[in-house]
Amino acid sequence: MRAAECQRGKMAALRAGLLTRALTKGKTPGIPNIILGTRAASGPSKDTLPGAYPRSPEEMAASAKKYNMTLEDYKPYSNDGMGYGDYPMLPERSQQERDPWYQWDHPDLRRNWGEPMHWDFDMYIRNRVDTSPSPVEWRTMRNQLLGFVGFMLLMFGLGEMFPCYQPVAPKQYPYSDLYLERGGDPAKEPEPVKNYEI
Repeated sequence: MRAAECQRGKMAALRAGLLTRALTKGKTPGIPNIILGTRAASGPSKDTLPGAYPRSPEEMAASAKKYNMTLEDYKPYSNDGMGYGDYPMLPERSQQERDPWYQWDHPDLRRNWGEPMHWDFDMYIRNRVDTSPSPVEWRTMRNQLLGFVGFMLLMFGLGEMFPCYQPVAPKQYPYSDLYLERGGDPAKEPEPVKNYEI
């Protein structure tokens, strides 16, 4: 199997080299010619792109093998015209749920090499949706929230019925409580202002 794959790789490299030579024949090799003669190293290969929707058990088995899955685990998306083809419908579980102590091939994404990716892979990475089960029951969280909101509403209502204010003394001003500045008679002596009790 490996020898056949190696042979196919060599043939593809040879074809790419011949194509590059054919495109640049008689011309000075330049950047446009080099770009035309190469292919992108990124992106999915033809083997991993979704194929046609499997209609027979043989096609179903071939698709399961293509995605490194057992026939029991393989179930394609429904053929509703959305273009999923033979891509497997994987469980909607986030990567946060996966075992953090397992020796993953790609620990940041918690996945192994050759493992099929979820169709909505970007939605289930660890800094997006977390589908882990909640450590506390929803009923308990709901009761605690309603109890807190009810207590705060009760305290707000009691605060409206029985207001509580911090005691504040009248504002103190210099020069006999700004007697002249507030329009007092300059001919009269202002009354002494006492700002404290002894």
